[in-house]
Amino acid sequence: MSSKVYFETVADQWDAMRRGFFTDALRDKAIARAAVSAGRAAADLGAGTGFISEGLLHRGVKVIAVDQSAAMLDALRHKLGHGRGLDCRVGEAERLPIDDAAVDYVFANMYLHHVESPAAAIKEMARILKPGGRVVITDLDTHDVSFLLTEHHDRWPGFDRDVLTRWLADAGLSEVTVVNAGEECCAQSGCGCKSARISVFLAHGVKRAVPSPLAEA
Repeated sequence: MSSKVYFETVADQWDAMRRGFFTDALRDKAIARAAVSAGRAAADLGAGTGFISEGLLHRGVKVIAVDQSAAMLDALRHKLGHGRGLDCRVGEAERLPIDDAAVDYVFANMYLHHVESPAAAIKEMARILKPGGRVVITDLDTHDVSFLLTEHHDRWPGFDRDVLTRWLADAGLSEVTVVNAGEECCAQSGCGCKSARISVFLAHGVKRAVPSPLAEA
């Protein structure tokens, strides 16, 4: 089963499942790291049923919610309503349905370990950011929990922070940091015989501003 099919299958249960995986504190830390301002625009990638989107909308930020699963986005619309600054789009990590330099912030919570090419996905995040915009990624540190790959259909067993730092820099982002978020992702296998507690990192980068011709003269 692909991750897309998996998420289509669990969309109506995802809110309850997600609460067992990680807490609202992770969302608050991610949003705080981006220092969001009301009236600006953000992309929530792998939006699911709106964990990050909900927090952004409450802060007056306009949101483009992108997910590969139409069922997930249907659940998001049902929960948060359509309009009032929310735009839902079906799309893939390496070909985001968002114009160049369209948003002030990009959030990717527990998204990267599901994509085929994480480095390419990060370059797409940078592409859609305005100069001076911020990327915030929250995801799993490297782990050896096999049931997450087989039961949850993760593509990647977390990420090495040094590798992630390089990917962010290679995408043209500056002020890159990858730190411990102080949170854990908790999961239990379908049989109930295995469990996992995996540390979560918080990564941040800023898109470099384009020098003005006057500054170069």
